[in-house]
Amino acid sequence: MVPADSSAQQHAHRKENNKESAQTPTDTGRLPPLVPVFYTIPMKLIVLDGWSLNPGDLSWDDFRQLADITVYNRTPPELVIDRITGADAILLNKVAISDAILAACPTVRYIGVLATGYNVVDTAAAQKRGVIVTNIPGYSTNAVAQHVFAFILSFASQVARHAASVQNGDWMVSKDFCYWMTPLTELNGKTLGVFGYGEIGRRVADIGRAFGMNVICTAHHPSPDIPNCVPVAELFARSDFLTLHAPLTAETAQTVNARTLALMKQGAYLINTARGALVDEQAVADALASGQLAGYACDVLTAEPMRSDCPLRDAPNCLITPHIAWAPYEARRRLMDRAVRNYAAFLHGAPENVVS
Repeated sequence: MVPADSSAQQHAHRKENNKESAQTPTDTGRLPPLVPVFYTIPMKLIVLDGWSLNPGDLSWDDFRQLADITVYNRTPPELVIDRITGADAILLNKVAISDAILAACPTVRYIGVLATGYNVVDTAAAQKRGVIVTNIPGYSTNAVAQHVFAFILSFASQVARHAASVQNGDWMVSKDFCYWMTPLTELNGKTLGVFGYGEIGRRVADIGRAFGMNVICTAHHPSPDIPNCVPVAELFARSDFLTLHAPLTAETAQTVNARTLALMKQGAYLINTARGALVDEQAVADALASGQLAGYACDVLTAEPMRSDCPLRDAPNCLITPHIAWAPYEARRRLMDRAVRNYAAFLHGAPENVVS
């Protein structure tokens, strides 16, 4: 195997090798047999940024039954070509793979994206070169929907703000048996707008209905089975809470901008757990400062990690979490299982979840 990042990481990899595999059944059924029939010699598999999926609470052992695997916790752009030269297959989350990289590494036949979004890979270049690219849809649906409502309920009930006030001693000096520091909102009867009606958007809509919210949506492909589907302008104009669930494409980039924000009710809330570049961050910061938006909550930014010049850094009534909506243990376990399944299916000559 190719040496990994450092002696410390090699020690961690050796330690992990001694762990018993933590594989468990998944909601997609049993994994394919872990003995490849299409390739008889283990392929060289490189994981370029494995830390985000597996910081130590999961195992790569199922992949070790299928490949000669080397795991790098992180890979900077300047080391990508060096690390995947001679590899047959690579796994990645956020490492960008361009046409130039593929041209420099002609042995690569498979790219497994350890996420649902795959815009980090030049899929047209991969297709041109006969490289199979797969993604992992559906693994984080419940986790992301849960995070959306953590944001919505944070704005509606202001639990953290009031809990901090109590810990600060404010209740002990209150003249009344109760107090609130900001208006509180009941979700029942409010309008929830869902921009993008895939698996996550549908799950968010279901939860919104359970709260008694009036759900409207905009879908890329409207159909009779999608209730209350409206044009984009109407979605922005009617929503009390607007949540984004569309992929990032040339068509959807900066869908939220000064013009569309001006369509929204004054005092509405915006939630983004999809992709940072769906919004013009400066326009959102301006809308928060003016009071046009009552609050913006996001788990994603245009540039990640967050840069010091991000317009949202000091914006009022802005909640930002560091891209963690997908990251509960259960979701990452599901992702690992499905990544193994994708790779095994490729080895069997019947790849699944192909996006190239």
